[in-house]
Amino acid sequence: MSQFLFLYRGGMTGTESPAEMQQQMQRWMSWLKDLGEKGFVKDPGQPLERGGKVVSGKQKLVTDGPFAEKDLVSGFTLVEAKDLAQATELSMGCPVFTYGGAVEVRPVAKM
Repeated sequence: MSQFLFLYRGGMTGTESPAEMQQQMQRWMSWLKDLGEKGFVKDPGQPLERGGKVVSGKQKLVTDGPFAEKDLVSGFTLVEAKDLAQATELSMGCPVFTYGGAVEVRPVAKM
């Protein structure tokens, strides 16, 4: 078994009603609970705030961000799967797709 990081991008816009947000939260809780009960979840992770800082370059320039929708990671989960194909298949049930989001599935390098 290997570890994989699910990076969640996009999804809810913040304009959803409280009922829609509650329903989406229930979807997330059910999906993560199911993966956890099957032994795939190593760390359920956390949602991330939209704002932050970006430190870049040799001069370590600090800017506000990230802002671009494609760069905004909204949360993460660490899972364990036999290979990248299985990890990708596990990501298919993610509720982020309900609102047009994406899951980036990344193998965790062994050190």
